[in-house]
Amino acid sequence: MMRLLRNTFHGFGRTFWLIIAGLAMIAASPPSARAEPPQDKFATVNGVKLHYLSAGQGDAIVLLHGYAETSRMWRPLIERLADKHLVIAPDLRGFGSSDAPPDGYTKAALARDVHALLQSLKIDRVKIVGHDIGLMVAYAYAAQYPAEVERIALMDAFLPGVGDWTRVWLLRDLWHFHFYGKTPLALVSGRERIYFEHFWNDFAADPTKSVPEADRKFYAEAYAQPGHMAAGFEVFRAFEQDAADFAGFAKTPLTRPMLVLSGEKASGEVLITQAKLVASHVDGVVITGAGHWLMEEAPDQVIPKLVEFLDR
Repeated sequence: MMRLLRNTFHGFGRTFWLIIAGLAMIAASPPSARAEPPQDKFATVNGVKLHYLSAGQGDAIVLLHGYAETSRMWRPLIERLADKHLVIAPDLRGFGSSDAPPDGYTKAALARDVHALLQSLKIDRVKIVGHDIGLMVAYAYAAQYPAEVERIALMDAFLPGVGDWTRVWLLRDLWHFHFYGKTPLALVSGRERIYFEHFWNDFAADPTKSVPEADRKFYAEAYAQPGHMAAGFEVFRAFEQDAADFAGFAKTPLTRPMLVLSGEKASGEVLITQAKLVASHVDGVVITGAGHWLMEEAPDQVIPKLVEFLDR
């Protein structure tokens, strides 16, 4: 009997400690491993149906994608943020699974779409992040709704109308800023993947570390939808109006904390210099060895910096 009790107790104790060890492993696992994947949602605002990704609970963080991508680009960051925050990543008007009307592509107008989306969700305080075209929309959002923005992060591109912005706008290698209208649309129709390969490869420090193949296929198909290539071209056509709008916005500098991340082989110090002309509390970081596609080329540098900034 005593031997039976000893064996039973020994077996129970072993099971108990296995359970404790398992619970400890779960508790120690990174939040991203436990985060639920984002949900695909839709809302109609300003007469346009917008698609957005939503994950988590807590204070709201808005992530705005750029050209040649969609909200999909943010999935690795969403995984890191959703354990503490409500994360909203919309497809801007004309992009991804959102509607693509013929107009409304100034960055101020796109920011108003995002604001209307957040209002529909009863969100009136946000931290906002934008990459490429998305950074222009993020800045336009903060400039139009400064009391509603707690923090803002801008990632690799430039601000039309701020400082010596035409040096970027008129660069020969950035010819796509002036590539819009019926003829360009006819040229790229059915060749969307070929067109975007130029951006994904030539704007990366190393094309093999740029946008991955699965994402390239997804984006090419998204932009091949009716009206979406035209919408992307309208984003560039609007730059002169954006410049006028931003010059006006810059007269009232932003006072909230701003993080600026630029690729060493892309925007470099240009965006950081511009940011200091429109905001009073700027932390500028050049991402070593990276080109334009910061999330894809340097996630180990970029994601921790964004998480640390947004967790404050």
